[in-house]
Amino acid sequence: MFHALSVSASGMTAERFRLDLIANNLANINTTRTAEGGPYRRQSAIFSEALTQALNGAPTKSAGVRVVGVARDETPPRLNYDPTHPDADEEGYVAMPNVNVINEMVDMITATRAYEANVTATNAYKSMFLKALEIGRG
Repeated sequence: MFHALSVSASGMTAERFRLDLIANNLANINTTRTAEGGPYRRQSAIFSEALTQALNGAPTKSAGVRVVGVARDETPPRLNYDPTHPDADEEGYVAMPNVNVINEMVDMITATRAYEANVTATNAYKSMFLKALEIGRG
């Protein structure tokens, strides 16, 4: 029971982190200057299955998912012609972040659906646990 809740909780935590990165990408869609220099680069989460190794050679079982890193999208920035922009080059082009609103919205819907699936699984575990307690009452 508690293992299943732990797996669902790890999934919800990972999807919340993914949603935070998507929000950060959308918030920086017009950021042309960063501390590292150049325009903002899209970020995405890297997930990995968390495994637990039982003692005495028992098989490995899943402990959910965990975030192992944040990847920066290295696709080239979009170039917009705006000679009045303070970051425009000598030809008048401004390097804009490589964030695409449509891709971010698709990722957001996917993350939201995954989060909802974990909530549904958690509610099913709770319901089964409560039914088991009712059986024990007689």
